[in-house]
Amino acid sequence: MPKNSNSKPVKRDEPMTGAMKFFLAGCVAELYLLIVRRFYANGNALQQIAWYDHYLFYLMGAGAVLLTIGAVCAVLWKADRKKLFPAVSVAAAGAFLGLSALLIRWNVSILTLLTVVVPVVMLLGILWSLYDRECALALTILGITLIVLWVCRRSGASMYFGIYVKAISVIYLVLAVAVAVLVKQGKLRKLLPANADPLPVYVACGLSVVAIAAALVNVTVAYYIMWGLAIVVFALAVYYTVKQL
Repeated sequence: MPKNSNSKPVKRDEPMTGAMKFFLAGCVAELYLLIVRRFYANGNALQQIAWYDHYLFYLMGAGAVLLTIGAVCAVLWKADRKKLFPAVSVAAAGAFLGLSALLIRWNVSILTLLTVVVPVVMLLGILWSLYDRECALALTILGITLIVLWVCRRSGASMYFGIYVKAISVIYLVLAVAVAVLVKQGKLRKLLPANADPLPVYVACGLSVVAIAAALVNVTVAYYIMWGLAIVVFALAVYYTVKQL
C-alpha cells in the first residue's frame, strides 16, 4: 500500500518537472545570448574584435567537445533512462553552444533571431510537458509559423538573403500541408494519439499555409499577419489553459 500511495504524486509531478527543466534551460540559453549581445554585437571595437577572433572560436570548440561527450555517453547509457537524460542534455547544450557561436560569427544579425527562437522553444517545451497533445502540436505549428513570418518580414526583401528566406518559407509551407495529410491518415500516432482531436492541428496547418503564402506574395503583409496569428495563438493557449484546469 505505501508504494502505491507514493507513486501517484511522483506521476503527477512529472509534467511539472519537465516544464521546469525547459524553463531553466531556456533562461540559461537566453542569458548566454544576451551576454554575447552585450559584449559582441553591442560592444566597443576592441570587444567585437576579441569576440570575433577568439571567444566565438572558443565557444565553438567547447560546444563541439560537449556534443561529443554527450553523444558518446548517450550511446553507452541508452539502456539506462536515468543516465540517458543527462547525456542527451549535455549533447544538446553542446550543439546549441557550438552552432549558435558559428552562426553568430557568420552573420551577427542571426543573434536577434536566436534571442526570439529560444523563448519560443522554451514555451513550446513547457506546452508539450503540461498540455494535451493536440494543443501542443497546434501551438508548435503556429509558433514556428510566427518565427517564419518574422524572418520574412525582416529579410524577405533582402538582396542577399531574400532568396534563402523564400526557399525556407516554401519548404515550411509544404511541411505544414504534409503534417495535415499525415494526421488525416493517422500516421502521426506518436505525436497525436488516436483519441486526440485533430481539428486544432488542421486549423493550425491551414492558417500557417495561408499566412506563409500571403507573406511570399507581399512581405509587408507579413507584419500584420504576424500580429493576427499571435492573437490566435494567445486565444488558443488561453482556451486550452481553462480547459486543462
